[in-house]
Amino acid sequence: MKQTKPFEKCPVCGGELEEKEVEKLLKGGVHTAIIKVKAEVCLHCGERLYSQETVKRFEEIRRKLERKEVANFQPVGQSFQVTA
Repeated sequence: MKQTKPFEKCPVCGGELEEKEVEKLLKGGVHTAIIKVKAEVCLHCGERLYSQETVKRFEEIRRKLERKEVANFQPVGQSFQVTA
C-alpha cells in the first residue's frame, strides 16, 4: 500500500515538494542540539514539512535539553554568546 503524503504541493507557495535529509537545530533552555531527519522540502520557497512522528521527537529532545538530560547526546562543540 502506497503511503500518502499530507501535502502534494507546498502549503505556503504551491511549489513542488521533495523528500530530503535536513539538519534541524533544537533549543531547550540554554542548550541546543542538532538532529538529522527526513523532511518534505519545497523546491521553490524552501519550506520544510515534518511528519507527526518527527515533530514528537523534536518535542522530546527539547524537553530533555531543558531538564539537562543529555547523557545520551553526543557533544560536538561549544556554543558562545557574543555581545555587540
